[in-house]
Amino acid sequence: MAKQLGFHVDATYCAGCKTCQVACKDRSNLEVGQLFRKVVMYENGEWAMVSGTWRNNVTAYYLSISCNHCADPTCVKVCPTGAMHKREDGIVMVDQEKCVGCQSCVWACPYDAPQYNPETGKIGKCDLCADRLDQGLRPVCVDACPFQLISAGDIEELAAEKGGTDWVKGLVDPQRTQPSLRINPPKGAMTSPVGREKK
Repeated sequence: MAKQLGFHVDATYCAGCKTCQVACKDRSNLEVGQLFRKVVMYENGEWAMVSGTWRNNVTAYYLSISCNHCADPTCVKVCPTGAMHKREDGIVMVDQEKCVGCQSCVWACPYDAPQYNPETGKIGKCDLCADRLDQGLRPVCVDACPFQLISAGDIEELAAEKGGTDWVKGLVDPQRTQPSLRINPPKGAMTSPVGREKK
């Protein structure tokens, strides 16, 4: 099987500082309102009767999310010009010469990864800092995280080394696109298939 690059995020200790988000935005010189990586807060839990007393198990946590360089990317499927494509290493890229800015990929992606730039009339997105990877460097989000909670590499190797799951509450059902993402979930995050959206 060909290599599939992706991200591992250890959300166990993420404090939501958004340093990864800022580093990505700065490197990509993004316009106001555009983010290739975003840190989002999710909540889950409920009130339950425990030994005759109402108690809650409510929790909130942060997830650092970007393009997941899916094994079966909907953005590539719907792109009418072939601008959205996968490299041999699995990175989903946008060919700016072919992009016509139709935004089909924006509407199709369940992770809101492709971003339309009204200034250029083109689409941009996380490319896993492919130019840096090609030079043997790490993506800027990986370098920027003060707690070193983001890793990039072969997704199977990351899963074997760091474990994690492909779904926590806040993300769509991974069966839709097979994201190249593993997450060590924070305490209290829902990680069971119960509640996953249907395919």
